[in-house]
Amino acid sequence: MDTLVTYAVDGHGARLTLDSPHNRNALSARLVEQLQDGLRKAAADPAVRVLVLGHTGGTFCAGADLSEASGGDPLETTAQRARELAGVLRAIVESPIPVVAAVDGHVRAGGMGLVGACDIAVAGPRSTFALTEARIGVAPAIISLTLLPKMSARAAARYYLTGETFTAARAAEIGLITVAADDVEAELAGLVADLGKGSPQGLAASKALTTAEVLAGFDRDAERLAAESARLFVSDEAREGMLAFLQKRPPNWLQ
Repeated sequence: MDTLVTYAVDGHGARLTLDSPHNRNALSARLVEQLQDGLRKAAADPAVRVLVLGHTGGTFCAGADLSEASGGDPLETTAQRARELAGVLRAIVESPIPVVAAVDGHVRAGGMGLVGACDIAVAGPRSTFALTEARIGVAPAIISLTLLPKMSARAAARYYLTGETFTAARAAEIGLITVAADDVEAELAGLVADLGKGSPQGLAASKALTTAEVLAGFDRDAERLAAESARLFVSDEAREGMLAFLQKRPPNWLQ
C-alpha cells in the first residue's frame, strides 16, 4: 500500500505528514484511512503530548479526491463521502491529544476543514486560503462544522460568499488560524515544548472544554449537512460549475 501519510514520534511530539503531493494531498479514501490511523496511534501512545499535522509540497490539502471512481447511486455515494470527511474532522476534534496544524502552502475545500478542526494552527508566508465552493454551485457544508466555530461571523459570510483568496495574516485576524509565522518550524518548536509540559489528563480535559460545543454541532448537524452537500453536488448547476472549472471557461450563469 502506498504511504500517503507518514507518522513519526520525537520525544513528546508526534508528527503526521500528508505526503501525497502529486494530487495536492487530496482526501482520497486511502489518505483518510492513514490519517485516521495516525490519530489513533498518537492517542494510544502515553508518551505523546502533542500531534503536529503537516504536509509536503506546495499545498496543505486541496479537499476531496474527485478522481476516485464511484459506483452506485450518485446521491448516496456523495453523501457517504461527506460522512467520511465529517468522520476524520471529528476524529481530530475528539482526539485527547492537542493537534497543531503546520501549514505553509495552499489550503482549499476539505483542507480548510482540517485546519479548523485542529486546536492550534500555524501558517507560514506561502499559505493561501479560499472557500470557492459557491463559484462552482456547491457550498462548504461539512467543513462548516469546524470553520464556523473558529471564524468570525462577518469573515465567514464574506469568504463563504465571495470565494476570494486570503493570506495567513488575514486568516489569523479572523480566527481561522492561531499564528501567521515567518518561520513555521521555529513557531512549532516553541508550541511543542510548551504542550510537552502538560500532563495527559490535564491536556485531554482542558481540550475537552474547548471542543464540547463543536462536537455538539457534529451530533446535531453532520448528517443533515452530508445530505445537503450531496444534493448540491449532484445538481445540474454544480455539474456545470465543475465542468466550466475543468474547461477553464465561465459557467453559464456568467455568460
